[in-house]
Amino acid sequence: MIAAAAVILLGLFIGSFLNVCIYRIPRAESIIWPGSRCTACGTPIKPWDNIPLVSYLFLRGKCRQCSARIKPRYPLVEALSALLALALYARFGLGAVFLIYYLFACALIVITFIDLDFQIIPDRISLGGIVVGLVLVYWLPVTYKDALIGLAVGAGSLLLIIYGYYFLTKRQGMGGGDVKLLGMIGVFVGWQGVAFTIFTASLIGSVVGLAWIAVQGKDMKAAIPFGPFLSIGALIYLFWGPSLIAWYLMLMRPY
Repeated sequence: MIAAAAVILLGLFIGSFLNVCIYRIPRAESIIWPGSRCTACGTPIKPWDNIPLVSYLFLRGKCRQCSARIKPRYPLVEALSALLALALYARFGLGAVFLIYYLFACALIVITFIDLDFQIIPDRISLGGIVVGLVLVYWLPVTYKDALIGLAVGAGSLLLIIYGYYFLTKRQGMGGGDVKLLGMIGVFVGWQGVAFTIFTASLIGSVVGLAWIAVQGKDMKAAIPFGPFLSIGALIYLFWGPSLIAWYLMLMRPY
C-alpha cells in the first residue's frame, strides 16, 4: 500500500515535469531553466501553486496573478502519469522493468500531446528514445535481436506505407516523425509489439478519425496526427498485448 502511494506521488510530480516538456520542447526552450511560469503573464509560479492536481483545484484553474485560464491538459497529464505509473507497478512490480517502461510511457505521453498540438514528433525524443532503449533493453523482457528487428520492422513498415500511399495518391500521408516513433516503440516492445501496435493504432485511428471527420464536417483529406494512436497501441501491448495475441490465435485455430 505504501509502495503504491509512493508510485502515485512519483507519477504526479513527474507528470508536472512532463507538462513543462510538452510546452517547451516544440518551442525550442530549455526544460530546465527558467522555472515554471505562467504562460500568459510570465509570472514565476510559487511552489505552493505548483502542487500537482491540488493547486489546479485550489486555484480553480486560473493563474493567481493574472487570472488567465490554465488548460485542463495540465492536471490531465499529471493524472495520466500517475495512473500509468500505478498500472505499470501493478503489472511489473518495483524494479528495473517498471522504471524503464514508465520512462517509455512518459516519452509517449509527451509525444502524444506535442503531436496533438503541433503535428510534430520531436527527434530528440524519438531518436533519443531509440538510443536509450537499445542501452536499457538488457533489463527488459525483450532480446536484443527482437529489439533490433522491432526497430527495423517499425521504421521500415511505415516507410513502405508512406511511399505506397504517395505513389497511389500523390499526397503526403504520415510524416517521418511517425516512422521514428514506431522505430522507438519497436526497440522497447520487439517486433511482435510493433505488429500489434500498428494494427491497434490503425483500428483505433480509423474509428476516431471517421467520428472526428463526421462531427467536424471535414473531408477525408483532413490531417489527423497518428502519433497518439501509435502511443496508445504501444501502451495497450504493454498491459494486454501477449494475452490478446494468444486469444486471437486461439480464435483463428481450426477445430
